[in-house]
Amino acid sequence: MCASSLSKSREFHVDCRSALILALGAAFSVGVYLVASRMLFRFGFPLDDAWIHQAYARNLALRGEWAFLPGQLSGGSTAPLWAALLAIGYWLKAAPYGWTYFLGGLLLWGLAMAAEVSARKMISSYRSRFPWVGLFFIGEWHLVWAAGSGMETLLFALVVTTGLVLLTLEKRSYLTLGVLIGLSVWLRPDGITLLGPALVVLALEKGTLAKRLRRLSGLASGFGILFAFYLFFNLALAGSPWPNTFYAKQQEYAILQQASFWGRFLTEAGLPLIGAGALLLPGVLLHLWAAVRRRQYGILAGAAWFLGYLALYAWRLPATYQHGRYIMPAMPIFFIWGLIGFIDHRTAPLNFRWRRALDKVWQLSVALVWLGFWLIGAKSFAEDVAFIESEMVTMSRWVAENIPVDALVAAHDIGALGYFGHHDLVDLAGLVSPQVVPFLRDETRLAFYLDDQGVDYLITFPRWYPMLVQNAALVYSTHGQFAQALGGENMALYRWQGE
Repeated sequence: MCASSLSKSREFHVDCRSALILALGAAFSVGVYLVASRMLFRFGFPLDDAWIHQAYARNLALRGEWAFLPGQLSGGSTAPLWAALLAIGYWLKAAPYGWTYFLGGLLLWGLAMAAEVSARKMISSYRSRFPWVGLFFIGEWHLVWAAGSGMETLLFALVVTTGLVLLTLEKRSYLTLGVLIGLSVWLRPDGITLLGPALVVLALEKGTLAKRLRRLSGLASGFGILFAFYLFFNLALAGSPWPNTFYAKQQEYAILQQASFWGRFLTEAGLPLIGAGALLLPGVLLHLWAAVRRRQYGILAGAAWFLGYLALYAWRLPATYQHGRYIMPAMPIFFIWGLIGFIDHRTAPLNFRWRRALDKVWQLSVALVWLGFWLIGAKSFAEDVAFIESEMVTMSRWVAENIPVDALVAAHDIGALGYFGHHDLVDLAGLVSPQVVPFLRDETRLAFYLDDQGVDYLITFPRWYPMLVQNAALVYSTHGQFAQALGGENMALYRWQGE
């Protein structure tokens, strides 16, 4: 709700004018990224995984079943709630692009609004009539890229950010917090990690034993009911409490764990710093130091979660490709801390001239870097979309038109294949073929498995599975210009002849 006055509790609200500014800014920012992709090649998504969500959403909307391939129930989606939201687009006849882009822009606006409200509640000195904090989020390139990605990233980020901000308030509803954590798991399994800071703050909060038990009961009931349904959902579909992808992704990138843990951790930690986030790091440190001095346990618990989240991915899934999309949901709280730290710093008792000069230099530097990376991000988004469209989508459309419908096709990237085609698939990444998870990337065992399944065709990038393709006959190559321009190779279709 927007308002225009300061309440007696000194909590600022975002007025309707600021909300409208941020809404127009979100539409413009996402629109520029989409136009950039259209000018370079065409509209699309920068990830093949986005088509996985679209396939689940379409089957849910049109067939009433939870399946990636029609008629084959599966637990391969890590974000059931996101797929359910996308399904609305098919009922409205606005899918796959229009509704998905609308949701992305809406979530970018929602995240900007949440950041603006949080800043005004946490710092009474932030009284600008213009929503500068929200505007930063509207143009932060990671977040705009995520808005157009077709993925659950921004919705998960909004839930995470809201939960962590709630922990910083003097009065909080643990039932609400539990519900948010429960919802987060329906978007990504790692949402369960939010229980950590929630329990820490609950334990440190003052109150009688009876009050503590009531708070714990609220947290447990809000989270437990949603989490129980999530576990039953996966058990009913896949026979395991977690989706297939939860296991497959960790196995696929296990080789990356051979590097030093601290090297992997520092790489993960550097992802939010690519762009204006680097200039916000001093603000983050100032904010956290102030939290230590003021004993603001909610902020410190959030900081511990942030570091733990980075460590978790460095430990189990140290994949930093696609601009660090796995870490993107943790970036907004980092940006909020950084912005609040510098705003709060402006009221510190420093020499006036020095402080004014420092503020001006910082503001100008942040603005220029923010704008520069917003433009660079648009270029990256367009190139990512062009790559997926010219390789995965082009291949999928060709297969749908030229390969017999009763042929069995094996592939590593199955998102677009499942959406545009009607073939049975063997998934080399384990999404709809969990049987291959134990021997992902083991080409010898994969070859035997493809033979045993009676696979007719194999689709892959040749360098991904050199042993599998060396004796297979090439049938079709996309010859897409963008993959080679970006230093990659073209996706190819082979007639599988076995070993």
